[in-house]
Amino acid sequence: MENRYKILIVDDDVDLSMLICDMLSDNGYVCLTVESLDGAYEILENEKVHLILLDINLPDGTGFELCRELRKVSEVPVIFASARTSEDDKIIGLDMGGDDHISKPYSIKELMSRINSLIRRTYGFKAKNINYTLQAGKDNVIEIDTGSRTVRRIAGDKNTDISLSLKEYDLFLYLCEHKTRAVSKEELVNAVWGAFSDVEPSTLTVHIRWLREKLEKEPSKPVFIKTVWGVGYMLEESNE
Repeated sequence: MENRYKILIVDDDVDLSMLICDMLSDNGYVCLTVESLDGAYEILENEKVHLILLDINLPDGTGFELCRELRKVSEVPVIFASARTSEDDKIIGLDMGGDDHISKPYSIKELMSRINSLIRRTYGFKAKNINYTLQAGKDNVIEIDTGSRTVRRIAGDKNTDISLSLKEYDLFLYLCEHKTRAVSKEELVNAVWGAFSDVEPSTLTVHIRWLREKLEKEPSKPVFIKTVWGVGYMLEESNE
């Protein structure tokens, strides 16, 4: 069953990457592969990924360089995978912000186990299909189903589906996952558009406006998506 967690493989061994990608796909993951640092930066500018399998030796640099830059803007889990087996390399990778290290050649089953374990540790219950319910009065209830990626408004006995774009849904889901906490604009952009995204703050503002127009009964007086001045946005609810 598709779990929608996206894994980025950065490795110039194309055959190995395809083998791993097949295994990940069989286990419900979405898989992306690149062979260089430049390719990785391009993906990370435009995609939200949930874990990176990162080779150390790459044609245009080292995985250490990517991890160093990544940790300035993101906490996405990183597993270093390399034929370099010295203890110093493992320590450098972990000290730089890597979460795990596996030496080549490795067992594909062991790699799958490490990926599953790191996904569970990082995202916890989010790996399961769950529902979020927001309420602002008995006739203003919004429910999001992460299994089917559907959003609906519940008013008495009437349920109405709310059509959201992919980015609108991802943005709304992230706010649901961090409900009652002020989430900065930078964090939202990194989480929804990618760690190295060049998305302008105005793009986020526009998506928030679109979300409010679809979710709020009075978009100019939002009861769910609140602006936290000088920070970003926060998802709230009220039973009044």
